[in-house]
Amino acid sequence: MTNKIIIIGGGIVGASSAYFLSKQGTSVTLIDRADDGQATDAAAGIICPWLSQRRNKAWYRLVKAGAKMYPELIADLEADGELDTGYKRVGALSIHHDKKKLIAMQERAIKRREDAPEIGDIQLLDETMAKEKFPLLRDGYEALYVSGAARVDGRKLRDALIRGAVKHGTKLIHGSAELLIEGNQVTGVTVDGEKYFSDQVIATTGAWMNDLLEPFGLKEFEVKPQKAQILHVRFEKLDTENLPVIMPPNDQYMLSFDDHRFVIGATHEDNVGYDTNLTVFGINDILTKALEIAPALKDSIFLEARVGFRPMTEGFLPVIGKLKSATGLLYANGLGATGLTAGPFLGKQLAKMALHESTDINLEDYQL
Repeated sequence: MTNKIIIIGGGIVGASSAYFLSKQGTSVTLIDRADDGQATDAAAGIICPWLSQRRNKAWYRLVKAGAKMYPELIADLEADGELDTGYKRVGALSIHHDKKKLIAMQERAIKRREDAPEIGDIQLLDETMAKEKFPLLRDGYEALYVSGAARVDGRKLRDALIRGAVKHGTKLIHGSAELLIEGNQVTGVTVDGEKYFSDQVIATTGAWMNDLLEPFGLKEFEVKPQKAQILHVRFEKLDTENLPVIMPPNDQYMLSFDDHRFVIGATHEDNVGYDTNLTVFGINDILTKALEIAPALKDSIFLEARVGFRPMTEGFLPVIGKLKSATGLLYANGLGATGLTAGPFLGKQLAKMALHESTDINLEDYQL
């Protein structure tokens, strides 16, 4: 029976895994070096996977399960005294100029609701009704409204999970971990020269997974960073507490939080490495698309910009499993743009694997 576990990487997956394991009385050490550009730290998420046109069934099963478990996860955190989770169910508006596409989306959502009742109410809204839900919306947009969708602040949720894990006994270490390997067995890690041994190591290092494995010639899969630039602005003229998240027909999103804050973004930039600089192109791309949807945001106040690196695999599908070339290492990675939706669920599956319990998914569907 595994009784001592080390987790490398304190993003949404690692924090979730630590929380679930520690709640079961397992000895957990969570190590994180707080890299600039950590995806969870930069992200604000929309929990609404049911409207996606993506055809990959394994991906949909994963994000559907992730969305379903959120209410239970938030209730558990609140029971542990963690009330500031950054999560709120506010509904979503998928907007479009083409009503036929909205009708097709509605039909897809109704069918998916048969085994995902958490979708909630599904309503096709005309232009007037859509603007009642989101007063900043430009004229000409109709929408599909889904009541079960939610928003989440990645940074707040991660911090709540880590605090909760620590309350249940997790040891938190800030530093850079390197694997300890004897033969083909991962036996623990070193952090700043100090050795920590374990029965099981879990690697949830996101876009930096290659850095952890390559020194030992472990290259079973390659993770590449995809840069995301995200803007935060304040709009004082509107109460933002309960506004739905906005899902436009382009590759951007828009959501708001309680303090008149809007989060708009994000870019999808490949082959730029780990460059955390903001660019004129990225900011212009975000603002141009945002003002096309909500022109009144031109009067908003700029607050901050964040940069994060989504971990991407060659197959654009999250991966989870055991390292084949060395025993003693579990991993999950490649969550891409759906990290906040699927991350807590994958963290729970890693916890189950570490405790030699059956998982809620077929792991063979998430192998490269």
